[in-house]
Amino acid sequence: MPKIEAKKRFGQNFLKETTVLNKIIQSMSISKRKLVEIGPGLGDLTQKLLEVKPVKAYEVDRDLCVHLREKFRKEIEENRLKLEQIDVLECFEKGSLEDEPYDLVANLPYYIATKIILKALEDNECNSLTVMVQKEVAQKFSSIVKTKEFSSLAILSQSIADVELLFDVSPDSFEPVPKVTSSILKIVKKREFTKGFNPLFGSVQEFNGFKKYLKISFSSPRKTWLKNISSIYNKDRARELLDKLNVLHNIRPHELSVTNHLNLYKEISNRTLA
Repeated sequence: MPKIEAKKRFGQNFLKETTVLNKIIQSMSISKRKLVEIGPGLGDLTQKLLEVKPVKAYEVDRDLCVHLREKFRKEIEENRLKLEQIDVLECFEKGSLEDEPYDLVANLPYYIATKIILKALEDNECNSLTVMVQKEVAQKFSSIVKTKEFSSLAILSQSIADVELLFDVSPDSFEPVPKVTSSILKIVKKREFTKGFNPLFGSVQEFNGFKKYLKISFSSPRKTWLKNISSIYNKDRARELLDKLNVLHNIRPHELSVTNHLNLYKEISNRTLA
């Protein structure tokens, strides 16, 4: 089988280290749910996944799909592997990747990793994500309050899921070798968010409202939350909200906990954020 060269336009870096592949499998949420893989690449992780259960894989690269169909001809014939040649973001735009609950595993290209994770978070059928991303991206999602990495991404994800950076993966585990360190990020949604939005977010519109609130709250991270939110909300009323939560007026957005941000959002009218 001819060697497949990585394509820069797809941000491809093929994971080749067997010990890392095994650690990913061990860290997955193994369940009766369907298993979905994004970007199977050369199929090394896919091979390991198929030892656990059937897989549905999404791959945008036509040449890789040709390679994968040849490599996994038997598994495809036995219906243990279903391979879709398509841009997964197009699938998310149309709705869920699956019509039933699933767990997601992926080695995500750095340039679209954040967007795919956010789409998966909004997909009610997606129960968990075990994904390899650039370490800085993993830190943004898994960071804790009062650290410089704590941002809207951490708050948004941690408001509906348990998020953990599991372990780092060195650049020399890939071919070609990337210039950055990668990390395995695990996100497991809280049960009430796997079949729809719980009372925190009564609708998709309200969830989108929370995203808008966070974007404004972190619009200038070095400024106070009060200064940022005053661009769309009455400053005196915002002070009252902080007093109600026993929070100092000079607090910065990264110093407010996930619960603080949720409570502040609840108090601010959605009409303000429309």
